[in-house]
Amino acid sequence: MQKTLEKYYILWYTIIYDLSVESEMRGSDGLAAVTVSEEELKEQRFFIQRVRAVTHLFGHKPMAYTHSYGCQQNVSDSEKLDGMLEEMGFGFADSPENADLVLYNTCAVRENAENRVFGNVGALKHAKRRNPEMVIAVCGCMVQQEHIAQRMKERFPYVDLIFGTHVLHKFPEMLYGIYEKGGRLVCIPESDGIVAEGLPVRRTDRIKASVPIMYGCNNFCTYCIVPKVRGRERSRAADGVIAEVRGLLEEGYKEILLLGQNVNSYGKGSGTDFPQLLRELDGFDGEYVISFMTSHPKDCSHELIDVIADSRHISHHLHLPVQSGSDRILKLMNRHYDTAKYLELVDYARSRIPDIQLTTDIIVGFPGETYEDLRMTLELMERVRYDSAFTFIYSRREGTKAAEMDDPVTDEEKGKWFRELLEVQGRIGENAYARYVGQTLRVLVEGRGRTDEKLLTGKSRQNIIVDLAGSDELQGKFVDVRITKALPWALIGETIQ
Repeated sequence: MQKTLEKYYILWYTIIYDLSVESEMRGSDGLAAVTVSEEELKEQRFFIQRVRAVTHLFGHKPMAYTHSYGCQQNVSDSEKLDGMLEEMGFGFADSPENADLVLYNTCAVRENAENRVFGNVGALKHAKRRNPEMVIAVCGCMVQQEHIAQRMKERFPYVDLIFGTHVLHKFPEMLYGIYEKGGRLVCIPESDGIVAEGLPVRRTDRIKASVPIMYGCNNFCTYCIVPKVRGRERSRAADGVIAEVRGLLEEGYKEILLLGQNVNSYGKGSGTDFPQLLRELDGFDGEYVISFMTSHPKDCSHELIDVIADSRHISHHLHLPVQSGSDRILKLMNRHYDTAKYLELVDYARSRIPDIQLTTDIIVGFPGETYEDLRMTLELMERVRYDSAFTFIYSRREGTKAAEMDDPVTDEEKGKWFRELLEVQGRIGENAYARYVGQTLRVLVEGRGRTDEKLLTGKSRQNIIVDLAGSDELQGKFVDVRITKALPWALIGETIQ
């Protein structure tokens, strides 16, 4: 095996490095996503050992600083990158200044996230000058965009490694190339995506664990870059998901968060769809919570709602992004539902799960939106009465259809609309949790309080923050809490002995 891998190593780096010190892998065969083979994973384990051999020569334990921007899927990817780093012999630093390797896992959903990355990478220039041996790596959705990758290469010549979303599993191989050959490596293949099972995972939370069940997206909302940077939808095999969740519960985890760009479309074309997967995961013994994100309204079904209603362990929280209350804007967004379908789902969910917490995403100032469209959104918010809403001003994403649409409304006007929307949701949300005062909720205690450091904090089955008095020994346990006070964003209560 070792001779085979040595040959592979020499060939790969001849292709990458003999052509140019700064090289790039690209290619798109248009084929369906594939699962990374066991042979490929063995090759990466070989490079893990080669990196360990290199870093052993440092004379000290190598330290890595990693930071993830954006969604929970990015956080989950970073747990895998950290897992590979740990197996390569790295410890973890609390700041870039104390690190031998700095890795930023980036987000492409909004411009502000990209600007933060550029600022933080720019700040590393002086650290690299003080420590030329430091390796700086930038990966993820942001650099999967060609214009961003080009900007990164031109403006930040001290960044050693730039790689996209489809080669995360090749991180040990790429890092070994940097240590062994020097120079820069840019690896951003175009792909419909892959599924890599069996990667090491480093989890720092011992109570909650995220489990990706699918990757990519087929929806092509006109404002969203995700399908271009994450690839097309591909689902993990149900057996693999079930086995991972079972293992985490056996290790003592109490909350499992299932991840996907659109979990409702999990398993299409296979023998197990999302409601069926949830039924399987609800069937284990013991006390735990299954939650999930994100749920697209076009694929949300009565069957899914029924599974939640009839379950023992699934969270009574549904995050159902509406984005707009105007059917005209929803059509321009390519959302594939209208407000009538959306409201029917909301009404059915509330009829089957009376204590359900409903949250949403809303975009203000989409190209072509008028004030009348905004008024429709406000009316829908009054009708649904969300417990909370994640609200955003439209952020133009190069490469999306919305970026080519006429957008005559000024930023100043969009800001006024946004403030009006916040006022409406603030008023709705101010008393949203008042209905729980006097009730007893089952709460998973997670850590120190959010409203008061002297308190503990946890989440109810409705995914509501609950702060309570108690000792640290309650962390990681489920307790009954009588709610005594409601805040706009949390509940406060006392444990029932």
